[in-house]
Amino acid sequence: MAVAVGIDVSKEFHWAEIKVAETGKVLLSRRFDNAPGAIGELIEHITVAQAEHGPATVGIDVLGGIAGLLEAMLLHAGLAVVHVPGMAVNRARRATVGGERKSDPKDARVIADQVRMRDDLRPVQPGRELDAELRLLVGRRAELVTDATRRAARLRDLLTSIHPGLERVVDVTGKLGLHLLTRFVTPAEIRDAGLEDVLAHLRQVRHVKASMVRALAEAAIDAAAAQHIAVPGQTVAADIIRDLAAEALAGRERLAQLDARIQEVLARHPDAALILSLPGMGATLTAEFLAETGGIARFASPDQLASAAGLAPVLKQSGKVRYLQRATAGNKALKRVFYQSAFIAISCDPASRAFYDRKRAAGKRHHQALIALARRRVNVLHAILRHRRPYDPSHVRAAVA
Repeated sequence: MAVAVGIDVSKEFHWAEIKVAETGKVLLSRRFDNAPGAIGELIEHITVAQAEHGPATVGIDVLGGIAGLLEAMLLHAGLAVVHVPGMAVNRARRATVGGERKSDPKDARVIADQVRMRDDLRPVQPGRELDAELRLLVGRRAELVTDATRRAARLRDLLTSIHPGLERVVDVTGKLGLHLLTRFVTPAEIRDAGLEDVLAHLRQVRHVKASMVRALAEAAIDAAAAQHIAVPGQTVAADIIRDLAAEALAGRERLAQLDARIQEVLARHPDAALILSLPGMGATLTAEFLAETGGIARFASPDQLASAAGLAPVLKQSGKVRYLQRATAGNKALKRVFYQSAFIAISCDPASRAFYDRKRAAGKRHHQALIALARRRVNVLHAILRHRRPYDPSHVRAAVA
């Protein structure tokens, strides 16, 4: 590397600083709009610097999102691009004179200096179309799940305020309970309708056992019979509950459609079948793993993947004191994928269950044992993808022993 480039990414524009790597001499420091023409001009400046001083390495502090166009154009131009995490930029800046002062030019300078001084920055690889699709679909799915959780909490709160008996018997996350709430909410409405009308309304829900329909209808009738007082504001609250229930049912449909689309993308992805072969890695977790990593190529070893996920223990040493502690950094979404898959695996994979039981017998708490299992499964998944062979229980038993 003869030229180091630091780019501080933002929504409207990026600030870039180009330096001679050996001497630190600044060749350029200015802003470029987040637009194709301006980014193309920046690439021309980098190309000129390369011609005079040697190969350039470009550091950026954001991946995807607002940096999507910049990242794509830099890689398309054949430039070497590395990721300088925002935390590293922040800490390096604060170690300089006047480090509490933050500005785009200063951050670009710090990024360029990090590129000059470090050789452990993770390279940015051109993204595959399938990985980009999964990233967008997984992001949208997370939004829908968050909305559903918020909506369910609001439904419980409103129901408790006007008809607590009904709130206790209705599952506001299931389609049967939600369908009931699209029409019947207040005690008076349920009493006036009677059991047969409530049953007729609930029977419109398909693929639900008749016993469940009758049980909910009878429970709703009993709850209504136990409350004869009208709570102030219950008419408006009931209308809001009906709206929220209808929104929740529509959200369930959108989520089902999105899951089907994710399945379709996974069917075309070259890594999906291999990842799915590992017990505990269902379609959703597989999609989240691929969305976060873009595949295994970025991680040369299982240790690197574990470190990226925050599953590798961190060494703490000062003088004679030396110990390992759990990492607090790392990609939280990636850590969740391994943790959740480990939790599922202990109920469906004998090798994972045996490893978990050994850790528990050794005095580890449930959470500690799951973290240990998740770390071991990183090795297994990395080997599956590296050797392009699906999960083999005999190999897993050896790996987790």
